[in-house]
Amino acid sequence: MTATSALLSAGMSLDAARAKAELFARARGALGRAGGGAHALAVFVPGRVEILGKHTDYAGGRSLLAAIERGICLVAAPRPDLMMRIIDARSGEEAGFAIDPALEPVMGQWANYPMTVARRLARNFPELSRGADVAFASDLPLAAGMSSSSALIVAVFLALAELNALDQLPSYQAAIHTREDLAAYLGCVENGESFGPLAGDRGVGTFGGSEDHVAILCSEPGVLCQYAFCPVSFERSIPFPASHALVIVTSGVVAEKTGAMREAYNRSARNAHAVLDAWRAATGDDASSLGRVLARGPDAAERLRAVVTDPVLRARLEVFVEETASIIPLAGEALARGELDTFGALAARSQENAERLLGNQVPETAHLARSARKLGADAASAFGAGFGGSVWAMVRAVDAERFAHRWLEEYVAAFPRHAARAGTFSTRPGPAALRVE
Repeated sequence: MTATSALLSAGMSLDAARAKAELFARARGALGRAGGGAHALAVFVPGRVEILGKHTDYAGGRSLLAAIERGICLVAAPRPDLMMRIIDARSGEEAGFAIDPALEPVMGQWANYPMTVARRLARNFPELSRGADVAFASDLPLAAGMSSSSALIVAVFLALAELNALDQLPSYQAAIHTREDLAAYLGCVENGESFGPLAGDRGVGTFGGSEDHVAILCSEPGVLCQYAFCPVSFERSIPFPASHALVIVTSGVVAEKTGAMREAYNRSARNAHAVLDAWRAATGDDASSLGRVLARGPDAAERLRAVVTDPVLRARLEVFVEETASIIPLAGEALARGELDTFGALAARSQENAERLLGNQVPETAHLARSARKLGADAASAFGAGFGGSVWAMVRAVDAERFAHRWLEEYVAAFPRHAARAGTFSTRPGPAALRVE
């Protein structure tokens, strides 16, 4: 089966599938020019859009997610040694390293992500015996909130896992039983935490959860998926309106999780953990997450508020409670009933909370969300870690191209310094990661 036919069978649109076939051809060419062997496997790994669920996953909250029809096209050939060579076919950049428990990933560079996977797998699965020559090509905007880094982690893992028949190992089978389990494990690879008996290690430097990995591995074409986290738990699928498309504008403000932005991102996670610590100290409850606390009963939110007095932590608590316990359930119900006005109002409330309480928005993303509604979008919100990145808008598919042009034009007029980096594209919810050849 060709890449195009495999992606079409999985639910991807024809234009997107043809674009991916070109990326696979580029990746195969790069692998061949670098002297790699004939590729043994090819995988497509999508980016994702977080419809709702701002900084909820690592605290045990909910998210409403979809894969997008852009992503990473990766080809891999086995090696007889435990070395890995990985090539970015679009930039020509290359990295080589040993798959070794003592490997030292290079922070601040894209190679940090595949190196982190290699080190963690060598530690968790010492039975590994094969390395890989890998090449990939991506049409995901970098550091734009669509999980380009998590997609690369997933893609590298899938290649090494298949080449080493990882799922046949007893240690793998004891810990990972479903795609949701795998997504949760890869979230732990990224953040450094342990996953059951698979011991933790250094991650990539951010204290995130597994939302990105769940969207990448578990999404369904044509629907939005609602998940709860800590542990990962599927709640429901909601059909995305056939009449509509998601238009995405990348703000041009880099949302890279390095330096000061990584510290700002991690501060949100630390504040959520501080709220949980305050609850534990006040009540003696050993709940493992804020989501578990909310599940204690209908008065749990009020009891939480009673023990959190610090204004910064109180704001962090409020945005979590409202997003998880109110906005996402109500928005899902509204969308399922076709009540787009209500869905749009709830998305706007989520955006307002991110600006006012979570504090992870920049003027550019706040402007884009407001502008989309003024231009006629049924709903719009920023997504991802924040501090830059992108905004989605739900619009009628017949109007998507015209809307995208007007939205981007209006944005560039307001923020001309970002004209060179800002961009736009349309998508529908697409398929999860899959092997295509």
